[in-house]
Amino acid sequence: MTAELVRGQNHPLSHARLEIRVSAGTPIVASATLSDENGRARGVEWVAHPGASTLPGLEVSKQAAADHRLAVDLDAMPEAVHRVNVLLALPTGGGGGPVRFGTVAAPFVAVTGLDGTEVASYTITGLDAESAVVALELYRRQGAWKVRAVGQGYAGGLAELFADQGLPEAHRLAGTINEAVAQGLARSVPAPPQRTADGDRTRQAAAPALGPDQGGPATPQGAPGPVPPQPTSPYGPQGTQPGYPADSATVAQPSPPTAGGPVGYSHPGQQTAAPPPPPPTAPPAQPGQPAQPLAGDATGWSMDERLYNQIWGMFEDLARTTAAYRSAVDFADSRMEKELDQALSDPRSRIGGQGDAAREAARTKHVQLVDQARAALDRDLAQLTAEAEVVEPALPPAYAHWDNPVWHGYRVPMEMPMALRLGDLSLPESELLRIPMLVRLPLERGLWIDSGRPGSLDESFADAHELGRLAMDTAVTLAARLLAVHPAGEFTVHVIDPAGSGAQPLAPLVQTGVLATPPALGAAGVADVLTRLTQRVDLVQMAVRGGAADSLPPGFDTAQQLLIVNDFPHGFDDRAVTQLRYLADEGPAVGVHLMMVADREEAAGYGPLLDPLWRSLLRLTPLPDDHLADPWVGHAWTYEPALVPPGSQVLQQVLTQVAAARSKYR
Repeated sequence: MTAELVRGQNHPLSHARLEIRVSAGTPIVASATLSDENGRARGVEWVAHPGASTLPGLEVSKQAAADHRLAVDLDAMPEAVHRVNVLLALPTGGGGGPVRFGTVAAPFVAVTGLDGTEVASYTITGLDAESAVVALELYRRQGAWKVRAVGQGYAGGLAELFADQGLPEAHRLAGTINEAVAQGLARSVPAPPQRTADGDRTRQAAAPALGPDQGGPATPQGAPGPVPPQPTSPYGPQGTQPGYPADSATVAQPSPPTAGGPVGYSHPGQQTAAPPPPPPTAPPAQPGQPAQPLAGDATGWSMDERLYNQIWGMFEDLARTTAAYRSAVDFADSRMEKELDQALSDPRSRIGGQGDAAREAARTKHVQLVDQARAALDRDLAQLTAEAEVVEPALPPAYAHWDNPVWHGYRVPMEMPMALRLGDLSLPESELLRIPMLVRLPLERGLWIDSGRPGSLDESFADAHELGRLAMDTAVTLAARLLAVHPAGEFTVHVIDPAGSGAQPLAPLVQTGVLATPPALGAAGVADVLTRLTQRVDLVQMAVRGGAADSLPPGFDTAQQLLIVNDFPHGFDDRAVTQLRYLADEGPAVGVHLMMVADREEAAGYGPLLDPLWRSLLRLTPLPDDHLADPWVGHAWTYEPALVPPGSQVLQQVLTQVAAARSKYR
């Protein structure tokens, strides 16, 4: 039963891994501070905020949103941490939004288990001029954790709140957060909606979003080009986006007033865009049977957006049903251990038939509980599998696997898609069910194709040369997909291959002529390419900051740029390494993206200098590996790259069309 808290009331927490869900009627910023036993935050490194969203045991949203999910693992908190303060604030920056909580609906905060069951909730009432508030406090008391409803507001916003918590340079930290939030505006789509009842896996239509990112829980990500766009992660809480543009959006036509109804006086030419068309509906299901799956049954302005939302809804469903199964199995294990301990602790039942009967009963109960959990999981997996079988054939090229028939009718697009498929994700309990891993476009982070030996790989595969070739094949396949889904002339690929070891995998790109220039060889080639791209980043940054984005030099290539680096750090000196880090940090915001093909151990000679580089890139592997985790329930997802089937000519055919379209464009 949920404890509905009032200000100052507390409630014990029985789970260490929790979600904190925030709902508000307007986009807000969610952050959190860690405090010691005296309630003091020891520094900015104890603050999780949109610009630095993760701390040990804690992850917050990366942008403002009307709904948030914060992931908390109390067992992972450092021993010095005695309090976790959940903070909410109205974003600043002159965007025309509300500036005080008194003008918006009262925010609602709930602490839930990983299965979505509410433990405690709190509606923050009584706010007026405040623009920041400490909503909840999770705190240690006598070795246990509790939650307290705080509701302490600050009219001076986050700066005043941080100063009250003893943080140095509170105003600078608040400015950093507001800047990170401003950069995240106009970045995403509505979130997959929640199921209406336990066991009902039919997702309801999601309403179109109105702020940055997503109006509810979900994931993952896109990123900035010359104009800043979208955020993270498969997987984390999202915001909403103002007026998300759409191919299918049309101008609403005025309708005649009904009898006795109000008269509309707005100019017909100033009507807002029409609402998105309703999603297709499946035929009614037989009584007692689940609804038939249907491709595109999520709300969106276009079929691509509907499919995007539906895929992430499937991802969320698989994550949560697996979490429920694992939790049930853990409960069954702990219950059996407890009952066996009780049977063994009584000397009278330790030996003889009575003890054997008690142990057998405990094991029987364990089997029954596990079987019940598995039956529920199998039911959910069957419906998700049926949905995947319907959705996969309906995917557009940007989302589709290379063996999808849609590639046989491929034509160079006229507009950029909203997302791109990087590969597939699966869990051990459902290895046959694979969910497409989609990231938003333009890319927000660079990509790192790890050519080192995956940790999950057994000793039977130890050929470093073969791993390097597979990694380069993965990079070429992803680059080809990026070229294929962009309009002609809107995406340019550069390659650095100092030793020429990637000549064979690079052949499809080189032979079709889709590269901007031949792959750069040797130290001189490395220096030339890096210098040109860093100068491009500097030039675009100066133009944007100076408000002269339309005054770039004649003939300037305004297309998105992708740099593929093979065999790093071969051929790189200290200056080249510095330039590479600069491109990784500053490039995505101005349309320069990085794809590294490298073994981190081979670059260990540079020491910790390169650690920020690896952290800034999204790590992918050329072989299936369980290195990706979601922020809600912490599953280790197995990633598998989307490679071209052996013997298929689809990659060559697609790149040939891309090259022909580029020639016409020039």
